[in-house]
Amino acid sequence: MTLKTLLAILTCAASVSAAAQELTGTLAKIKRTGAITLGVRDASVPFSYLDDKQQYLGYSVDLCMKIVTAAQKQLGLTSVKVTMNPVTPANRIPLMANGTIDLECGSATNNAERQKQVAFAPTMFVVANKLLVKKGSGIRSLADMKGKTLVATAGTTTLKQMTILNSEMNLGMTIMIGKDHPESFLMLETGRAAAQANDDILLAAQVAASKNPGDYEITKEALSVEPYGIMLRRDDPAFKQLVDATLTRFYQSEDFKKLYDKWFMSPIPPKGINLNFPMPPQLQAVLAKPTDSPDPAAYVASAAAVPAAQQAAAKKKK
Repeated sequence: MTLKTLLAILTCAASVSAAAQELTGTLAKIKRTGAITLGVRDASVPFSYLDDKQQYLGYSVDLCMKIVTAAQKQLGLTSVKVTMNPVTPANRIPLMANGTIDLECGSATNNAERQKQVAFAPTMFVVANKLLVKKGSGIRSLADMKGKTLVATAGTTTLKQMTILNSEMNLGMTIMIGKDHPESFLMLETGRAAAQANDDILLAAQVAASKNPGDYEITKEALSVEPYGIMLRRDDPAFKQLVDATLTRFYQSEDFKKLYDKWFMSPIPPKGINLNFPMPPQLQAVLAKPTDSPDPAAYVASAAAVPAAQQAAAKKKK
């Protein structure tokens, strides 16, 4: 071996070592442990939930697995052990902050307040906050809830919004708190609440999976428009860059539509329910120009960026 060859080998080895030392944050943790922990939900259909075999699956879980695969490839690992750690709306941010979970793969609203504590991947869904009521209730808008009982889930932005609107609109509502989405729906189902407030897609999933779907209706009034995003730790630029690049690339691929149709336009396990929820114009626009903006106004305005023909097609499918 010549001196020149030896020097080349040593230089290469030094570069590899330096590159390994430069890893920080979540990527360093994955490289060191060969593992990643995903925060998942038990019943946030179709984003993240348990099937009849007690396995976690859903739209958000599939997106998180795209990130895991990208991290494995970038780090040169032969495999990465994935641990599914159940979280709730109330504990998901603390568990992210203290390092228990590395990605939160559920249905978390991205807003400015939360961005002070965690970071968000590019928006994966856009929802409207609405009310779910029983048919014949006479409730068509939040104004009709004056003096009635409403339920919302603990730890959600919806609960905070309903509390504020109750005061601002002088509605005099009694607001009950469900520990999770199924408990909130049960309160409506059993008559303990006149309405349940939540994101429209989650309400649609609950109705589709209920014993008597025809007994319920979602009000047309949109109380807010909110972006959903996968959460990750703040101040972790290398991992954020990988997450953003991975999802941006996937959102703009042909495979994304297949994933969307799998979870929102087709029968899903375990009961084979079909949400039949065409892609909203706001989501079409944000997928064309991915963003992690927490500003709801950015998503309301983004609908204008969708060609009129696409919006008409979406309405025709509904």
